[in-house]
Amino acid sequence: MTVSVIDTTIQDHRIAKMAALAISLMWIEAALPSPLPGVKPGLANIVTLVVLRRQGLRAAVWVSLLRVAAGSMLLGRFLTPGFVLSLCGASASLLVLALLSWLPKRWLGSIGLSVPAAFAHIAVQLWLVSVWLMPGLGLWPLVPGFALFAWLGGIVNGMVAERLMREN
Repeated sequence: MTVSVIDTTIQDHRIAKMAALAISLMWIEAALPSPLPGVKPGLANIVTLVVLRRQGLRAAVWVSLLRVAAGSMLLGRFLTPGFVLSLCGASASLLVLALLSWLPKRWLGSIGLSVPAAFAHIAVQLWLVSVWLMPGLGLWPLVPGFALFAWLGGIVNGMVAERLMREN
């Protein structure tokens, strides 16, 4: 019997811990009632923001994608439409964060990163629903409500992330 050993680094352990925290927040969020179908506060994104600001984009990408994959498996949603929506939303958010990371750090704080990422997340999800899951249904009248929740969630999550970074 051959045993394979995977060498890990301190950074790997940090990413695993932060991904586990994000997955835990995803579980808590799954139990919360939703004002609109699919609207959640995005609590796990607080972890992604903290990781991005402290450890960089690469670590934030790992944490976010591990959260989506492992969290969906644990919730029994892996490879379902909800998983695809979550993965696409997270990918859009990460793309926006990657683009914003080119700007000088003094220009954008956690809120300045969180709000555009939240808008990207919901915009991609709404687009995907409108072209894949419910084409022709006319979801566009719902956009202002979803945008409002993205804006509020982005502000609150950014504020919490900023506070956590100041305290630790």
